[in-house]
Amino acid sequence: MTSNLEDARWTELLEDTTAIAEEYRENGWDAVVLDPEAVSPVENEERTGFDVRVSADEYELVESLIERGDVAVTAADVYYRPPESDDEPRIALAVERDEDTETAVFVPLTYDLAESRSVFETALKTEELLLHVTTETDDADGWVSFSHEDPSLFLEEADVRGWFDEA
Repeated sequence: MTSNLEDARWTELLEDTTAIAEEYRENGWDAVVLDPEAVSPVENEERTGFDVRVSADEYELVESLIERGDVAVTAADVYYRPPESDDEPRIALAVERDEDTETAVFVPLTYDLAESRSVFETALKTEELLLHVTTETDDADGWVSFSHEDPSLFLEEADVRGWFDEA
C-alpha cells in the first residue's frame, strides 16, 4: 500500500472521529478529540501497550480531567477498520467514556501489526490492552492510561489465529 493510501485511510478515520464526536456533543456530551502525533508500541518496566503522543495542550486537558477526578472512564467503544491487505497498518478509534458525567475522550490509533505483535500477545494473555496518552515535553514521565479488557477488538481474527498456530 502506498503512503498516500495510508494517509487517506488515516485522514478518513480522523474525519469520522470528528463526526462521531459531534454526534456525542449533539446528545449533550463533552467530547475531547485527540489528534495523535505518533502511536508506538511500548514494553518496558513502567508500562506496556501503546504510547499515543499528543500535543501538550491535548495531554494537559486529558490529564486534568482524569487527575481531578472529574472523569472516571467506565466504558469504551472500539471502532476497528479492517485493512485491505495484510501489510497495511491497522487503524482504530477508541472512545473512552464516563457515562455519569457524559464525557468522552476519542483516541484514534494507527499501528503496524508486526511492530506491535509482542504488545498484543502480552495483552491477549493478560486480557488488557493499555493506551497511554502522553506528550513530548521536558517532563515526559507523565501519561494517562486507558484500559481495554478485550485486546482482540484491535485485531483481525486471522491475525490472532495465525500467532497461536505458530506456537
